[in-house]
Amino acid sequence: MFMGNVDLIPLFASFSVVFLAELGDKTQICTIILSSRSSVFSIFLGAMSAFFIVNGLSVLLGRELLNFLPQTIISLAAGLIFILFGLISLLHKDRKTIFRNTNIKSSFIKTFLLISLMELGDKTQIASILLAAQFGDPLMVLAGVMLAFSVLTGIGVFLGCKILRFIPERYLKVGSSAVFIILGILLIFKL
Repeated sequence: MFMGNVDLIPLFASFSVVFLAELGDKTQICTIILSSRSSVFSIFLGAMSAFFIVNGLSVLLGRELLNFLPQTIISLAAGLIFILFGLISLLHKDRKTIFRNTNIKSSFIKTFLLISLMELGDKTQIASILLAAQFGDPLMVLAGVMLAFSVLTGIGVFLGCKILRFIPERYLKVGSSAVFIILGILLIFKL
């Protein structure tokens, strides 16, 4: 297939940076946990929508976006939401409504909100801005960023739906609650 004068360096550079930065990151862990007991389709779409909006706006609007959103407030809000979600899932008696969420719309919204909050001010958002500025090709940078997130989210959803479904519910409840609480604390203190 003939590509003409298309410069693929921004695509490959963006893919590589985001893939390596997000591999095993909090957003991938969140995706794994959410997909373990919810609709895989809604988790994937919710995460990808969040990635597209946050990183798409970052690539297109650049540095002004970071100036508009105070990082400390974003981190505090995201951290508190994660801690609250972890505590609710730990203390909730009817685990099925927390872990076996069959409502696709609810799973999508929950995933979208959590991933959006986690991505605001994250290293990949900043990297997206810098890569778009460096290469001067925001669409190719966005394509590379989204390709990396697609691969990573697909891996996360696969792991959550195939592997974590075999873990007894009580261990999953305690483990996922602890992960959400720890992620919340890390977001608040940016460790």
